[in-house]
Amino acid sequence: MFVLFTDFGTRGPYVGQMQAVLMAGSDLPVVDLMHDAPAFDPRASAYLLRAFVESIPVNSIIVAVVDPGVGSRRRAIAARADGRWLVGPDNGLLAPMLQEAPDIDAWELDVAGDAAATFHGRDVFAPAAVRIASGLEPSRTPLNASTLVGMDWPADESRVIYVDAYGNVMTGLRGSRVPGEAMLCAKGHRVRRANTFSDVGIGEAFWYVNSSGLVEVAINQGNARERLGMEPGAPVALEV
Repeated sequence: MFVLFTDFGTRGPYVGQMQAVLMAGSDLPVVDLMHDAPAFDPRASAYLLRAFVESIPVNSIIVAVVDPGVGSRRRAIAARADGRWLVGPDNGLLAPMLQEAPDIDAWELDVAGDAAATFHGRDVFAPAAVRIASGLEPSRTPLNASTLVGMDWPADESRVIYVDAYGNVMTGLRGSRVPGEAMLCAKGHRVRRANTFSDVGIGEAFWYVNSSGLVEVAINQGNARERLGMEPGAPVALEV
C-alpha cells in the first residue's frame, strides 16, 4: 500500500492530485495517514511519523511531504529500511525512522525539468513511489545514508510536536524511555503519570503513553492545550 503523510491539510487539490498520480500508476491502495502534520516543521513531523511507523505494514511505501524547502537545492530521496519504503525530501523528515534501522538503502531521486518547483509531492515523490511499486529501483543514484539530513538528531525530541482535536498534547518523547514515576514539566506546570483518563478526576491533568508510544499530556474531559498553554514547539522536561 501507499501511505501518505503531509502537512497539506484537507482543503484544496493537493492531496487529491497526489492520490491521482499514485492510483493511475498502480493498483495498490492509498491510505491517508495524516494531512495535518506540523506545518513547515519537518523535524517535529519526523518524530511524529516515526511513532506511527510500527502500525504500518511491512512492504508499504510511505510518501512523506513536509517540505518548506521545496524547489530549492535540498535533495529528494527514497530509502528502504526495516522492510518499508520511505519517499520524501532530504530535510530530516525521514531520519528518525532510519536512525535505528540495521540496514538502509538510500537513493537520490531525479527531479525532471518539467516538475513544478512548488509541488514535488505530485511531480517527484508520487512518481518515485509508483516506480518502486512496479518493482524498479527509485533511481540510479545511490546515497550513503549517513549523509542524510537529520541522521545526527537526538533519539527523542523534548518538546511538543502535535496537538490533536481534543487538545491532547503529544511530545517527541517515547514512553518506553521515560520512568513511570517521572513528573513532566512544561510552561510552569508539573504533571504526574496515569495510565488512562479515568484514572484521574474530571478536569485533572496527567501524562500517559499514547497508543503510538509517545508521551502525551491530557486533561480528563478537558483541553490541555488551552488549560496548560502548551503550544507546538513548547519545551518539556522530566523530573525523576
